[in-house]
Amino acid sequence: MIGVLLVNLGTPDDPGTPSVRKYLREFLMDGRVIDIPYPFRYLLVNGIIAPFRAPQSAKIYKELWEERGSPLKFYGEDVCASLTERLGDGYMVRLAMRYQSPDLKSVMSEMHQANLKKLIVIPFFPQYASATTGSVYERVMEIMSDWQIMPSLSIVSYFYQHPIFAKYFADKAANYQKDVDFDYYLFSYHGVPERHIRKGDITKNTCVFGTCCETITEKNHTCYRAQCHETTRLIAAEMGLKPGTYGTAFQSRLGRDPWLQPYTDETIKKLVSEGKKKILAFSPAFVADCLETTIEVGEEYKELFEEAGGEHWQLVESLNNSPEYVALLEDLVKNS
Repeated sequence: MIGVLLVNLGTPDDPGTPSVRKYLREFLMDGRVIDIPYPFRYLLVNGIIAPFRAPQSAKIYKELWEERGSPLKFYGEDVCASLTERLGDGYMVRLAMRYQSPDLKSVMSEMHQANLKKLIVIPFFPQYASATTGSVYERVMEIMSDWQIMPSLSIVSYFYQHPIFAKYFADKAANYQKDVDFDYYLFSYHGVPERHIRKGDITKNTCVFGTCCETITEKNHTCYRAQCHETTRLIAAEMGLKPGTYGTAFQSRLGRDPWLQPYTDETIKKLVSEGKKKILAFSPAFVADCLETTIEVGEEYKELFEEAGGEHWQLVESLNNSPEYVALLEDLVKNS
């Protein structure tokens, strides 16, 4: 039996403030997410962020919540079921969340009882970042450290470069291009602090937050920023976009330290001032539509865009539970 463990970031169990606060505490107390010494992280998360941010986030989650619950979770459940069907006998496919439920330890305990020959772990993050895929790696290793019998282990670090990935977004974009003549295509990725990128630069001199990400090389191929820029180039190439008609930006910054730039909100205002009035937006760092895509990019940035004088803002949907995404995952499993 081969085990396939699908892992996404996580979501509150319900949109109520207590559940959102619980989720935020677990998520933000991860040392790979907020990489400051534990005592300061504890005070920051439990004394400031969770108490004050939870009520505000709960309101947004209530807006996002559907009859089946959190889209991030039920899309994952759909994908897990479809992948199980496609792989057939001989595979045990399970979905877990890095934070909250279904929790990694419980799901991996069930898989361990199956006496697997091999375990394939696929974090649902197209690009590698220490705060996402790296955190999944760390937790999986921590849980497996207590196992007496270890199956062969394979972990997919990233999959943004898979041809199905770029083609999916290009095909979805084409549906909107039929009706609107867009004058710009904006690719917005979740930001991380610049210090995360510096800490991940093993060479200590590759990352200069400038032209170092214009191509993927042996020195920067594991860099989140470089992978985001390459994702944009791959999708743009699949769409046949001309240079100057598309760009990369980063959203969702927190705190005063510099995060990856350019910032999406500032980029939107700049684009409108340059006469870009019809924009097609993408969020290729997320496989499922969630708070950061549906609400932040789809609604908040649209409002910002229109207030600045923009005319038409459209967000391209994420992979969600599409057949294309399931086919991509099947290929990853078969080649792991």
